[in-house]
Amino acid sequence: MDLFFRTHKFSLNLPNYEKYELGSQLRRSSDSINSNIVEGYGRRRYKMDFIKFLAYSHPSTLECRNHLIKIKTLYPQFESEGETLIQEYDLLGIMIFKFLDYVEKNWKTGTT
Repeated sequence: MDLFFRTHKFSLNLPNYEKYELGSQLRRSSDSINSNIVEGYGRRRYKMDFIKFLAYSHPSTLECRNHLIKIKTLYPQFESEGETLIQEYDLLGIMIFKFLDYVEKNWKTGTT
C-alpha cells in the first residue's frame, strides 16, 4: 500500500499533460496490484479465487515498471526516483510470485 501511495504522489509531479496520460496509467496499474491482492485475500476461503487474484496482481508490477521506464526516459528529471520505484516494483513482483507459489502449494481451505 505504501508503494502505491508513493507512486501516486510521484505521478502527480509529472507535467500537467502527462498526469492524465502516462501518469494515469501508472496510477491505475499501481492501484491494481494492491486491489487485486486485497480482493484475493477476501476470497481466500476459495483457493482458486485467491490464486486468480494474486496472478492478476503480478503482471501489474511489470506494467508499473514499464510505465516508470517510459517516464524516466521521457523526463530525465524523474530518473532517480523512477529507478528507485522500478527496483521496488521488481522486489514486490518477486514477493508476489513467491507468495503465489506458496498459496498454490500450501494453502489449506475447506473448499478448493
